[in-house]
Amino acid sequence: MSTRSSAALVLEDGRVFRGAAYGARGRTLGEAVFCTGMTGYQETLTDPSYHRQIVVQTAPQIGNTGWNDEDDESARIWVSGYVVRDPARTPSNWRARRGLDDELVRQGVVGISEVDTRTLTRHLRERGAMRAGVFSGDALDTDERMVEQVLASPQMKGADLAGEVSTDQPYVVPAAGTRRFRVAALDLGIKANTPRLMSRHGIEVHVLPSATSAEDLLALEPDGVFLSNGPGDPATTAHATALTKTVLERQIPLFGICFGNQILGRALGLGTYKMRYGHRGINIPVIDVATGRVAITAQNHGFALEGEPGQRFDSPYGAAQISHYCPNDDTVEGVRAFDVPAFSVQYHPEAAAGPHDAAPLFDEFVELMESRAGRTGAALPAGHDRARVSRKTQEKKA
Repeated sequence: MSTRSSAALVLEDGRVFRGAAYGARGRTLGEAVFCTGMTGYQETLTDPSYHRQIVVQTAPQIGNTGWNDEDDESARIWVSGYVVRDPARTPSNWRARRGLDDELVRQGVVGISEVDTRTLTRHLRERGAMRAGVFSGDALDTDERMVEQVLASPQMKGADLAGEVSTDQPYVVPAAGTRRFRVAALDLGIKANTPRLMSRHGIEVHVLPSATSAEDLLALEPDGVFLSNGPGDPATTAHATALTKTVLERQIPLFGICFGNQILGRALGLGTYKMRYGHRGINIPVIDVATGRVAITAQNHGFALEGEPGQRFDSPYGAAQISHYCPNDDTVEGVRAFDVPAFSVQYHPEAAAGPHDAAPLFDEFVELMESRAGRTGAALPAGHDRARVSRKTQEKKA
């Protein structure tokens, strides 16, 4: 291997992994995390929740399907760096427009290949996710100087990042067919598939910047409010948490996922903490405490809510419960309020590129808005069956 193509992944604890330059050449800094998904790398790379993270793919071969122009979850790649073991030499898929390496170069994403990702993943599991840097080309230096640069980079704990990935201007994703509901979606790092799936349920989605005021949100007169996924430490989200409290006080149906789950939890009085290495992948089990049903889910989070599986607690808005948990480590995976119309999950029901076990959660959000409209006596959308709402409410009470 020539010096020109050499690269190094440097961890803050001084561990150095050497390999070949992959993607753009240069230097990048971020938090090293591993993703266990066997597929869906394009969706992973363009997920805003991975902002300021160096993603290690545990699947040994990456890039087989190349890069297309349809599967991006946002307008750009958000990962800080990319680490793979065996990059595909030639993509093979009818939808591919270029190779993964070409797209990394085009967007200036510094990566490294030919790394023993199995050893690296075990190291991160034992020591925890940590600051790291990928160095190649002219950025390669002595180990000591590269470690110094990594240690000078900011930590993820305390990082306020949602505003860096949120939309600058509000935009609307229209309902597919007849509009049944209007939802205000707070963009904390939303993925493109989320409003797309809500649209299929007859929802007109108003995607709002993370700094949107309560007055502007309420001015939309939404039937429901959605809190999206996103990057950073949930302890920094004072504005989003305060906005959520306003929604709860008004008893507007609310649904949150991932980062939104942590924000709802904090609004209900729960604390959050940084996990050792987090959950990132498309193969993570979750148990619903109400039914005992297990779902295999897509996840991407390094922080979690405090609490125990099934725990009931009193919030400022009435009774609530830890509704879902991960059987691997008992991490909180969902919360539900009983006296206000609000629930959230830590995983991704929009799940591109899958799995789709959690997709029915969008139906539950719709039912919550239907039920709320029926209880308040509000005018229901054209074609809506009030009797059907009443029957559903009675069935749930039964």
